[in-house]
Amino acid sequence: MFDPDDDEGCPHCSFWADSFNGASLHLPPRDVSFVAISRAPLEKIKPFKQRLGWSFKWLSSFHSDFNFDYHVSFTPEDAHNRTALYNYVRTDPGPLDREGISTFYKDESGLVFHTYSCFARGIDMMNATYQYLDLVPNGRDEQNLEDSQAWVRHHDNYKD
Repeated sequence: MFDPDDDEGCPHCSFWADSFNGASLHLPPRDVSFVAISRAPLEKIKPFKQRLGWSFKWLSSFHSDFNFDYHVSFTPEDAHNRTALYNYVRTDPGPLDREGISTFYKDESGLVFHTYSCFARGIDMMNATYQYLDLVPNGRDEQNLEDSQAWVRHHDNYKD
């Protein structure tokens, strides 16, 4: 969602993040924690988070392999050689940071288990805006765009 070399989060990932605030308020009473994790350092994440008015917990995996371990970040070599594992296939993932959701379970003894992951269009169900667009007559209306999300901007960059 936020590469260490960038000055702001990806507009497409930010589109998903706009749905996080509401969910993150209702999960704790069900003994569920929610965090977003990006490779950018916290010094970059914090002002961007404030700019977009987000309150969900957002951590940095800067200087760790977390995003690589869960197959949402890739080396340029793996992408170029089509050996990057993304969405359960070896491929060139396009951007070196991609979208994904993982869930974990911590048992009574403190052991943590990775229980689920999904990637790419598999995470669409978590995007509230897509769920509303899927109900209207024109739907997502993406068929004539050069990229399905060419219309997406940071929410503070849409024109009236």
